[in-house]
Amino acid sequence: MGKSFHPIFCILISILTISYAQDCNTYTFSKNNVYATCVTLPVLNSQLHWNYHPTNATVDMAYRQTGVTNSQWVAWALNVGGSGMVGAQALVGLVRSNGSVQAYTSSVTGYGTSLQPSGLSFDVPRIRAEMINGDVVVYATLVLPTGRTSFNQVWQVGPVDGGAPSAHQMGSANKNSVGTVDFATGLTSDDGGNVGGSRRRRRNTHGVLNALSWGVMMPMGAMAARYLKVFKAANPAWFYIHVTCQASAYVIGVAGWGTGLKLGSDSTGIKYNTHRNIGITLFTLGTLQAFALLLRPKPDNKYRFYWNIYHHSMGYTVILLSIINVFKGFDILDPEKKWKKAYIGILIFLVVNTVMLEAYTWFIVLKRKQEEKKAYPGNGYSQSA
Repeated sequence: MGKSFHPIFCILISILTISYAQDCNTYTFSKNNVYATCVTLPVLNSQLHWNYHPTNATVDMAYRQTGVTNSQWVAWALNVGGSGMVGAQALVGLVRSNGSVQAYTSSVTGYGTSLQPSGLSFDVPRIRAEMINGDVVVYATLVLPTGRTSFNQVWQVGPVDGGAPSAHQMGSANKNSVGTVDFATGLTSDDGGNVGGSRRRRRNTHGVLNALSWGVMMPMGAMAARYLKVFKAANPAWFYIHVTCQASAYVIGVAGWGTGLKLGSDSTGIKYNTHRNIGITLFTLGTLQAFALLLRPKPDNKYRFYWNIYHHSMGYTVILLSIINVFKGFDILDPEKKWKKAYIGILIFLVVNTVMLEAYTWFIVLKRKQEEKKAYPGNGYSQSA
């Protein structure tokens, strides 16, 4: 039992660190189009592929949006004179209820746009779209404005109502679907044109650190203490495994908490009070647990019983709040669904093992009590009990 814990831990860590994004270079288009450059855009499960022709300043491009259903629209746009939605020169793919896709251009002049067909500020001599296996791909040729190859870009997806595009959602992914693209160099940036997307990287780092520490390692450390110590051969190994796992989780969690404080101070107009408050509570309780370890009475001390009550209640509270806050974080980051599904899968794995180990632990405990009754009948136990 003690030897099997380490491999399980390694497997779970590997699940968290597997790259989730399909490499855009491996995608095969329906007509075997080949593009020299491609990027996986940071949100909304989308990719941009292109060939840049410097001799005539044109771009052959394909915008791919995955996970689209019938009666949805997708759009990718360049904003030549500004940034964001207003002023965007959009390529639109409108998915009909029968699965066919209408491709057209639309110039966005205000926030109340319904993406009606219109000309753009630059020429688009070719545009078409298709839907294959839930992926919508909009193909187009762009004639870039003279002397420029770098632009602000915007991409979006939303529902179709009455055969026309309607307002998209306002989740964090939708709000963060902006950036820059340079067709000549192949360089892109995200997070509102912030070169390198440093803020988004900090958010992703914050999410990974906290999901790993508070959301996975803490529960596993508690399981080690709960279920390994029932085996006599695992004493005192269970204690060192428990302390190592919880201490590592606390250190990693503090790092994640620190990045969260920095993100909070950098955010303007966006407040995540519930997530923030739970995070502060977790840091406080985790710190108290760390200090409590230093004050742990010896097993035969009369105060050890009360210390155990405190330690266990605080520990399980931390685990419960940790899991809740991880899901709060998913709602804020709004990553691809497979990340959330992967974490749910890890939780199910832990719960199933907890149930089996709990049953086995009680079996061992009750069996030992029966053996003690038979071995010491003079203590008030009968042989036949």
